[in-house]
Amino acid sequence: MAKKAMVERERKRQRLVAKYATKRAELKAIAADAERPMEERFKANLKLAQLPRNSSETRLHNRCQLTGRPKAYYRKLKLSRIALRDLASKGQIPGMVKSSW
Repeated sequence: MAKKAMVERERKRQRLVAKYATKRAELKAIAADAERPMEERFKANLKLAQLPRNSSETRLHNRCQLTGRPKAYYRKLKLSRIALRDLASKGQIPGMVKSSW
């Protein structure tokens, strides 16, 4: 089980990303538009820098839905390899059988 503080920090980041997504996208569009005046683009970059750092989508890290483990994460299942193996061994994932030889 991952530390609760780390899991909560990740949830906080997810909320911030959702909250500022539209504003961040608008500012990025203004800053990238070459037809706008340089001053306007510069102001957009300054406003973008004033947004909270944790509102950037690149700061998100995938975590297992069951355990909160940040490593060995399967995107399709949103589970870590350990949680996946546990559920497969218990027969809770249809069609998945733990291999043994």
